[in-house]
Amino acid sequence: MKILYTAEATTEKGRSGHVSTDTKTIDTPLSVPKELGGAGGDYTNPEELFAAGYSACYGSALQHIADQRKIDLGDFTVTAVVSIGKTEEEEFELAVVLDTYLPGIETALAEELINEAHEVCPYSRATRDNIDVTLNLLLDE
Repeated sequence: MKILYTAEATTEKGRSGHVSTDTKTIDTPLSVPKELGGAGGDYTNPEELFAAGYSACYGSALQHIADQRKIDLGDFTVTAVVSIGKTEEEEFELAVVLDTYLPGIETALAEELINEAHEVCPYSRATRDNIDVTLNLLLDE
């Protein structure tokens, strides 16, 4: 792999500690959600950070595919919903739902675009066959 960019983050004390990047663009406390037995609170957690990264990366992959096809996506959105749970063997596991809204794009074309983006998105490629990822196309009512 020819490296184009490298990000670096350090976490102290795990889920209830503190995370910062070497650039300090992220420099925040972490808290364990109540649902996972923690105190909750106003701080972020690994699942929120993963959701933010995945939605941005997938959105960029979607934009890349659209640009290649000379399609204007307009004001599109991607929401990543990241869940953590346990398998039957009591092992922790993640699942992701990607909700994509492509206003003004015909449904069949929009479905093609979201599927193609899933093929090229680095997060999608990294998680393929490791966790469940569901792609949803949100439609106007």
